[in-house]
Amino acid sequence: MISLTKSTARYIGKLSNKLRRKLDMLSSRKEFSGSQGRTLHFLLAQTEDVFQKDIEEEYSIRPSTATELLKQMEKNGLIVREPVAYDNRLKKIVVTDKALLYKQQVIEDLTALEETLVKGISEADLQVFFKVIEKMMDNLSE
Repeated sequence: MISLTKSTARYIGKLSNKLRRKLDMLSSRKEFSGSQGRTLHFLLAQTEDVFQKDIEEEYSIRPSTATELLKQMEKNGLIVREPVAYDNRLKKIVVTDKALLYKQQVIEDLTALEETLVKGISEADLQVFFKVIEKMMDNLSE
């Protein structure tokens, strides 16, 4: 029988809410939302062209959510979407010079958040955590 007090979905939801609140409290928050900061961090770390589909897959979000996120980032001057030569339907996401000004702050914010999240957790326990989370994500994809 599944316990109502020790439910995995409940605990994941609680962790997700706390993480979202922490993201929104980051020092870079003055310029853009936590979601935009995470997305900017992802974009800055890429060496190849990035498309909306990559954002959707990275964060397991719906196309409509990704569209709104990218529209806001574009409105804030953090990205531009440019057509690629081999397919005019595709638009690669390019960070702007303005976004590059925030690169170090975004990296520092997210690195500090990650360090806080894993503080006191052994590498072995983290590996188990990742294995379990990946299995849960696979289970939900079935």
